[in-house]
Amino acid sequence: MIKLNINGKLTELDVADDMPLLWALRDVAKLTGSKYGCGKGLCGACTVHIDGQATRACITPMSYAAGKKVTTIEGLSDDGEHALQQAWQQFNVAQCGYCQPGQIMSAAGLLKNNPNPSDADIDQAMSGNICRCGTYPRIRQAIHQAAKVMAGNGEQS
Repeated sequence: MIKLNINGKLTELDVADDMPLLWALRDVAKLTGSKYGCGKGLCGACTVHIDGQATRACITPMSYAAGKKVTTIEGLSDDGEHALQQAWQQFNVAQCGYCQPGQIMSAAGLLKNNPNPSDADIDQAMSGNICRCGTYPRIRQAIHQAAKVMAGNGEQS
């Protein structure tokens, strides 16, 4: 059994130490928001937070996640009303939607470390997340909007 905190809930998962975190989340914990993309940590579709840091779950073994705090897209906010989620809707960011959970989790990691990012900061931070639909300009707009909302609310990502 591997113990970790998933979305604020202490959890024990009966999985192998070398199982990728993504499979433990999707297949065992039934949290299917994080997506499988490349399996090599290159596309960002699987991005979750481990102890507050954006991490590629497809290449992270459970042995690394043990005892840590894991946040998935399902745990970003209790009601799905996080400033980033709201901005994503406001700017109609999602097209096919497949990469969006990973995009939002990477954006949340960016705003946690840099609450007022420039376009260059956003481009740099989001460069590891690939969107086949090409919604990058809307992603940038949504991140700027979320940053403004979060600054006004004093909210932490």
